[in-house]
Amino acid sequence: MARTRRSLLLLALILLPLSLGSKQTLYIGALFPMSGGWPGGQACLPAALMALRDVNNRSDILRDYELQLIYHDSKCDPGKSTKYLYELLYNEPMKIVLLPGCSGVSTLVAEAARMWNLIVLSYGSSSPALSNRQRFPTFFRTHPSATLHNPTRVKLFKRWGWTKIATIQQTTEVFTSTLDDLEQRVKEAGIEISVRQSFLTDPGVAVKNLKRQDARIIVGLFYETEARKVFCEVFKEKLYGKKYVWFLIGWYADSWFKIQDNNINCTVQNMTEAVEGHLTTEILMVNPTNTRGISKMTSQEFLEKLQTVINKSPEETGGYQEAPLAYDAIWALALALNKTAQELEKKQMRLEQFNYRSQNRDITDELYKAMNSSSFDGVSGPVVFDASGSRMAWTMVEQLQDAKYVKIGYYDSTNDNMSYFGTDRWIGGVPPADHTKVIPTFRYLSQKLFVSVSVLAGLGILLGIICLTFNIYNSNVRYIQNSQPYLNNMTAVGCTLALAAVFPLGLDGYHIRKWHFPFVCQARVWLLGLGFSLAYGSMFTKIWWVHTVFTKKEEKKEKRKHLEPWKLYATVSVLLAIDVLTLAVWQMVDPLQRTIEEFTKEAPEGDQDVLILPQLEHCSSNKMNTWLGIVYGYKGLLLLLGIFLAYETKSVSTEKINDHRAVGMAIYNVAMRRLITRGEWQSEQQDTMKTGSSTNNNDEEKSRQLEKENRELEKIIAEKEERISELRQQLCERQQLRSRRRPSNPAKENLTDNHYSNSSPGTVSSLYQPNLPLVKCLVTSEQTDKLGRNNCDGSRVHLLNK
Repeated sequence: MARTRRSLLLLALILLPLSLGSKQTLYIGALFPMSGGWPGGQACLPAALMALRDVNNRSDILRDYELQLIYHDSKCDPGKSTKYLYELLYNEPMKIVLLPGCSGVSTLVAEAARMWNLIVLSYGSSSPALSNRQRFPTFFRTHPSATLHNPTRVKLFKRWGWTKIATIQQTTEVFTSTLDDLEQRVKEAGIEISVRQSFLTDPGVAVKNLKRQDARIIVGLFYETEARKVFCEVFKEKLYGKKYVWFLIGWYADSWFKIQDNNINCTVQNMTEAVEGHLTTEILMVNPTNTRGISKMTSQEFLEKLQTVINKSPEETGGYQEAPLAYDAIWALALALNKTAQELEKKQMRLEQFNYRSQNRDITDELYKAMNSSSFDGVSGPVVFDASGSRMAWTMVEQLQDAKYVKIGYYDSTNDNMSYFGTDRWIGGVPPADHTKVIPTFRYLSQKLFVSVSVLAGLGILLGIICLTFNIYNSNVRYIQNSQPYLNNMTAVGCTLALAAVFPLGLDGYHIRKWHFPFVCQARVWLLGLGFSLAYGSMFTKIWWVHTVFTKKEEKKEKRKHLEPWKLYATVSVLLAIDVLTLAVWQMVDPLQRTIEEFTKEAPEGDQDVLILPQLEHCSSNKMNTWLGIVYGYKGLLLLLGIFLAYETKSVSTEKINDHRAVGMAIYNVAMRRLITRGEWQSEQQDTMKTGSSTNNNDEEKSRQLEKENRELEKIIAEKEERISELRQQLCERQQLRSRRRPSNPAKENLTDNHYSNSSPGTVSSLYQPNLPLVKCLVTSEQTDKLGRNNCDGSRVHLLNK
């Protein structure tokens, strides 16, 4: 029994050194996107494997442990990553830490990890949403949050004087969160996001909207594969050049726009032309001081060593810029595990005792504390995590010049310090404007046209004054009196007022100031309104009363034959009062003011950043259409009624209003012609008749006058016939008496009888024929000359004189 114990003890002593010399393997579950929206695994996976070899070769770190990586290609797809995550969790061996990349994949892994009591460390996740400690309590990342780009962008906007920007984003959580943060920051800085576009897979419509809404300074948030689609559309829409500036994410491959992509139909030349001059903001991923850090390598030595591992050029390798972050992520995890192992020794625990059960959180808690307190110099610079588990770092600004990225500055957000190198270059020589400059330009009335029309209006006013003076001076002339001169005076005054409205109508901002407009606007309305009421109202009144008089029944015509002038003036006064009342109410309730009408913008020649906005000054009020409807409706009905009355009275002629069918200047043309001829107002026929009939040649009026004269002549002829009968009887008696006294002288008696027989019944009957209108003998002097002595002039006029 004793020998057995001694044998076992000897065996234990022999095996103890062997057990102390071997290392326990700790497994890390990782997801590397070798393709997809961000193929960062192409460079980050070699960098991580390089870091594992360097860590495992160190004797001062994790002396009893060896780190091993178990990884899958996530393709930056959360759906595929779900499958690989469960394979990592449910397949042996047990993983102590998860190492994802891509924000979408990291979101999925970090949210599920707490259920398995796991710490998550990401090397390539920039989504601001991952900074939520309540949602992701065990998440850390060596890649800073994408919101770290925004302070840099705002600083650049202010430097170049841009106050209006546009954004276009791929519809994913990382970019939506980043854009929300940017919107808040630019608002605080007094900068406006004027256009915000998004797309899922096809950016065509979004890019067209940017062009249509005149976007100039554009922030693009999308993965590298979508960036090629966007700039292919940018090339097609010509949304590039000296007028535009694009801000992109800087973690694309340097030659991302030259990579052949079957999803676009643009050539490399097209893409190179479209992306020229764009700016990138990128978290500083390589230590700029080039000092040796925890890995005993400088950043430049790391890049040279990485270059020997990857097969492609850095410009064509996805994730090349993030490779230092993946390298430092392994070192951060190794240092945290080393510190955790030391703390666990104090509790008589070891790292290999870790399991997924949430009841056993001691190891997880110690690892969380170690990660949270990490601080070392890596190949990407100082590695420090903030309270939300995000990396704190500087930001680098680059510009693509001649298809190569050139550094133009750095920004330290913790100190708000921007360092410029002065290497920025612009296609137009200077930074472009953030929007098309619109220059409002007033369009004024042509001065040549205004002067020409004003001269014509002045001549019209002068002619109106001459006509008014002429009418007043000749007011005692009978022909002027018969044309109702006071109404004609109103017409002249109305025309003068209407013509005077030309002057305020032509006044605009070229001649007057803004505060003059209310007075000018009212002058326009009052002059036109009153001018129309006086000019048209006086003519309308004439037609109205002519229609009233001559469309009554025959028995009432004689009673209304004598027209009372005051009624004409009262009618004009009513029309004028309606206008005055309407305009007064309009002016008091809703006065006219100066308003500006804007027209379509115009592009001047030779300047692509300026548009002319034509503007025109108007006189308007709040209810302009209502007031115009009232005024136009009233005057329109009055015009229609005037047209109807003029048509109804087209055949009417009256001496009291002898010019009722004349309008405007025709009234004075007719009057001047008559006054010039003076004594020749009437034709020879009218001079012969002396009947005082109207000088108008209207047949209907003349017919009525002749009928009246015929009736008067019939009465006179009847009286003369009665007198002739008496004379005939006396003559017969006288003949009988003579025949008794001188029967012996028959010859003389016969002679006497023959003498009186010329005045016998035959002769009398020849003087009056019922079927012959006697007035025809009295029509013209020409007919009088042609009649014989025994006809009208000889017998009939003789009888009338008797």
